[in-house]
Parts: sequence; C-alpha cells; structure tokens
Amino acid sequence: MDSSLLALLLVTTLAFANGTNDVSKAIATLVGSGITNYRWAIAWGTAWTIVGASASALVAGAMVTTFSRGLLRPGVIVPSALILGVLIGAIAWVLIASRTGLPVSTTHALTGALVGAGLIAFGAHGLVWPTMVTKIVLPLLLSPALALLASVLVHPLVQALAARWEGACVCVMPASRALVTLDPQGVTRILFQTQAFGPPVVDVPARCDRSGLAGLAVGLDTIHWVSSGLASLARGTNDAPKIIAMLMLGATVPPWENPSGQAVVFGSVALAMGLGSYLGGLRVTHVLAEKVTRMDHVEGLSANLTTSSLVLISATVGLPVSTTHVSSSAIIGIGLLKGLRAVRWTTVRDMVLAWIVTLPAAGILACLAYLLIHRVL
Repeated sequence: MDSSLLALLLVTTLAFANGTNDVSKAIATLVGSGITNYRWAIAWGTAWTIVGASASALVAGAMVTTFSRGLLRPGVIVPSALILGVLIGAIAWVLIASRTGLPVSTTHALTGALVGAGLIAFGAHGLVWPTMVTKIVLPLLLSPALALLASVLVHPLVQALAARWEGACVCVMPASRALVTLDPQGVTRILFQTQAFGPPVVDVPARCDRSGLAGLAVGLDTIHWVSSGLASLARGTNDAPKIIAMLMLGATVPPWENPSGQAVVFGSVALAMGLGSYLGGLRVTHVLAEKVTRMDHVEGLSANLTTSSLVLISATVGLPVSTTHVSSSAIIGIGLLKGLRAVRWTTVRDMVLAWIVTLPAAGILACLAYLLIHRVL
C-alpha cells in the first residue's frame, strides 16, 4: 500500500480514536445533571462534533501550521516511517485509554508521539524546542488551571441569572402566532402577536402546556443543550486540524491539490471522529458524568460555557489546548465550589495520572512503531 494512502487511513483511525475518548468532554454534564440519558447525549455530541470538525477547515490554518511545520527544524526531511510511527503511537494510547475509561488528551498523545519518534529519527537538534514550549507545553500546562479558575468565577454569575429565570420560559405559539412569556408564578405576557397567516413556527407541545400554552418552551434546560452542542462544536474545531496536520508533517504544501481534495480530507476526518464518538464514547462519558462530582443543570451549564469558550478561542488563534484538560478541570472547579468532599478525589487522581503518563506512553509506542516500520520500509 502507498505510504500516503496508509497515512490517510491512519489519520482517519486516529480521528475515530479521538471520538471514542473526547465526545464525553462536552456531553457529560447533560447526563450528570439528569437532563438526558447517555444515548441521546452521545448522539447530540456526535452531531455537533462532525459539524465542528468539518467547519475547522475554515479556521485550521494556525493549528495545522503549529503541528505540521512549527515543531521541526526547517529543511528536515521527514521520512514516511516517522509520520506512520507518530500516528500509530497516538492511536494506540488513545484507544487504550478509551477502553479503560480514562479521559486523556489527543493533543498530548500527538505531542508525545512526535517528540518520541522525532528524537529517534533526528536527535534533539531536529526539534524546535522553543516553539514546543511556547505553543504546546505552556498552553497544555496552563489550560487546566485557567479552566478551573474560569468555572469558579463563571458559575456564581450563571447561578444568579438562573435563579431569576428558573421556572420561566418563552413560548412560541404557532396556532395563535404569538410569542408569550411565562414566569414561575404562572403569569403570562404576550410579547408579540400577528394576524398574518403563514407556516407554523413549530408544532411541538412543551412545558408551557402546563399553563394551557401549546408551543416550544425555551428554558434553562434548552440553554444547557445549546451549551453542550457549542462545546462539542468547539472540540471538533480544535481537534481535527491537529490530526490532519500529521498528513503535512514537515511539508511546505498541503497534500491536497485543490479545494475538493481538502474537503475530502476534512470530511473523512469529521465522519471518522463522529463514528468513534457514537460507537465508543460511553465509557469515558460515564466517568466524567458520574464519578467526578454530582451536578445540577445550572452547574453543568457553567462547566460547558467555560469549556466551549476557552476551546473555541484557542482553536481560532492556533493554541493547541486539550479539550480533556479544559472540560475535566471545569467540572472539578464546579465540584470545589461545593466543598472538597463534593469531589471524588480517587477519580481525579486516576485522571491526572493518565494525563502525566500520556506523553511518555505515546512517545514510547511511537518510537517502537517507527523503528519497526523503518526496518520494514
């Protein structure tokens, strides 16, 4: 098999592995707070992950450059065995972690694999260490602390707003062609009404049914769903460019010759990421939803808003933060607001150990894969 075709196959496999571990980061709060069950949460996260990964083609430039060219010395000729070794090392570690239910970082796995195999292939002089530190190591180290702090600061504000909105909803009434508010005391107020005829906006009875208002209710639960979808979209936007960058490792031009080729590559990675999310996302979701801290829907909303905002900003400016670290730290921060005993520290310990082990584990696996492939090729 041609090495470039094999690299594309491994890239889509890595995207699948990424989905099995990372879909949990945006949907765990939906399950943990009792908004929905695992099946619907995973389906929701899968759909928005595909959208985000596909859309990453529009903002992927900085991230692709960081991982494909910024970490290797200019002029270094990258053998195909190195690319394949890096991919195999990252895939193996992410799949092992997903199988055992440990939330780990694909960014960490790729970085460890690239450093490990790169040291064997080129020696220390072949890697650009200042770029490695400023663009990868520092963001990865700072993002957990930043996410924890952000969730601690954001949650009181979200909680205060939720206290005023709890029990209220906005009802779209297709039959009456009206927009009506309903407060916790059951008092209704017409915001807008028209006599013009047209297609109904929606025909789904919801919470407003209780007060005799048939329509779509938009309340805190709805906002939580939206925040989860936004976090899934951010995750796809953040992770897909790192994975695709492996196809360009050391190259000065992309492997696709035209926009349609680029669409095929990004589309394949997006679909593989979605497939992995849907088929293999349960184990890690269970850990983050039930084994870190108990959440209500307001706490879950705060954690998702923290995750989605930090990851989207980082993806746009090309800083490869770990969605795993951001999401997990945001959830831990929410737990700490309720006291030390509200956090299950044995689970946190296992998660932190997995984060620490990811770099050397992926590096060792990539080294072994590179040495084996180098001999065969």
